[in-house]
Amino acid sequence: MTRIAGMAGNRGRNLLNIADRRPGGAELAVIVATSEDAPVLEAAAERGIPTEVVQPEAEMSRGDHEEAVLEALSDYEFELVCLDGYMRILSDTFLESAPTTLNVHPSLLPSFPGADAWGDALSADVSVTGCTIHVVTDATDENGDVIEAEIDAGPIVTQEPVAVYEGDDADSLKERVLYEGEFRAYPRAVKWFAEGAVEVNAAEGEVTVGSDVSSADGADHDGLPSRRVASSDRLDTLRYGENPHQDAAVYADYTCDEASVVHAEQLNEGAKDLSYNNYNDADGALNLIKEFDEPAAAVIKHTNPAGCATADSLAEAYEKALSTDPMSAFGGIVALNRECDAATAEAIVDSFKEVVVAPGYAEDALEVLCQKENLRVLDVGELGERTDRFTEKPLVGGRLVQERDLQSISVDDLEVVTEREPTEEQLESMVFAWQTLKHVKSNGILFADGTETVGIGMGQVSRVDAVRLAAMKAEEHAEGKDAEGAVMASDAFFPFPDGLEEAAKAGIEAVVQPGGSVNDDDVIAAAEEYDMTMAFTGQRSFRHD
Repeated sequence: MTRIAGMAGNRGRNLLNIADRRPGGAELAVIVATSEDAPVLEAAAERGIPTEVVQPEAEMSRGDHEEAVLEALSDYEFELVCLDGYMRILSDTFLESAPTTLNVHPSLLPSFPGADAWGDALSADVSVTGCTIHVVTDATDENGDVIEAEIDAGPIVTQEPVAVYEGDDADSLKERVLYEGEFRAYPRAVKWFAEGAVEVNAAEGEVTVGSDVSSADGADHDGLPSRRVASSDRLDTLRYGENPHQDAAVYADYTCDEASVVHAEQLNEGAKDLSYNNYNDADGALNLIKEFDEPAAAVIKHTNPAGCATADSLAEAYEKALSTDPMSAFGGIVALNRECDAATAEAIVDSFKEVVVAPGYAEDALEVLCQKENLRVLDVGELGERTDRFTEKPLVGGRLVQERDLQSISVDDLEVVTEREPTEEQLESMVFAWQTLKHVKSNGILFADGTETVGIGMGQVSRVDAVRLAAMKAEEHAEGKDAEGAVMASDAFFPFPDGLEEAAKAGIEAVVQPGGSVNDDDVIAAAEEYDMTMAFTGQRSFRHD
């Protein structure tokens, strides 16, 4: 366990934050203040942290005062010193006798090194400032006089950017640098020292931090750094968020090369702007049709597919996707993976849609679409490769980051586990169903006939209910098709045979699922009983957002 000697001149809020959070298991052994009136003393006492006061006396030299501080610390064991508003320049008298000493400066050094870093940042009219955690080095000459250029010039351990907002003054920026910058960066640096991940080469003035790739249970996770910093710029404010009482904006990452609804051009002038929900749904629709090389169309509602299909022509693919659930498709989002032609455009405007997304539009198609009032027409340009590697989900107090689900299966990846072998058409349908199911909220079940959806059961807490919902959708909502003889895809394994029992009632004849349940034998036996063919993918496809 790393023990810390903290040194503060006033409130010591960074030290108290470190004491409360115990990064890497570190704890405060003692806090030294320069005044008996420093508020940090009472706050430390409330936490059971020992305190010392070493007031600088007028007749004391710098070296004498530092000797007094060292004497006050002599009864304590500590491996790290952390300064927090200590407001005294330290010399080698202290630094050569103490362990590594860290300090925080409220800017991104070397920018704004002075005492008024917040005001300097505002005067410079920058959009980003921040804070720096650095190793303290001697900033005095042989007479003990301060060398201004050497203050806060020690090697940097870590930095944290903080945005400067329109309307900020020194006080508001100071508060945000503390709570959004220093409260992140200082505990991070302490954690690294506590974990032995930092090497300080005082002679060379260098700090080396251990590997920036996370590792859990001995498994390397390439590309998932120990600290993730993402920057984006506000593209536009939105009318509201998911609901009218929520403010919202859309931010753009201009380094993204992938086809994106954020960077799409809205072609129909005069139509209302995209809403928060439009952006979210259009993004989901675009991600779905990127799965397919053949002409593909999808209709999305509340980020779930209401229907999806591939076909020889775009118009046919759209017709098949729409006919899966035309009632639910009302007010939905349409995505196409080919340039939209006039025939497809005519079919789209035949019922109410909010947005259409495509990699281009024929001139006659655009004329048709733009006649439809408030149908937003987005041109995302060439689809190209999928380059964004990660997805993020904000949580209260943090965020989850994971690799994007770019898994893709082929017929060769399927393991047939029943005596009945699937036909070539069923195998093709299994692959289509699996690639589409990735975009259905879990628990998810999808019925497919050929390369078109027949019924989709999404977002259920029971897998059996998801099967029942897909069957109900196929029976009651689908037009010109049904579940008889269709393929069923499940995004996770069936824990019990009951899901197959419900599928059999709907007329399902083939199943594709991950497998891996302790009850796989019972599920396979149920498939044999109902004369179904079943294949395992060996991989799950949950989607919980």
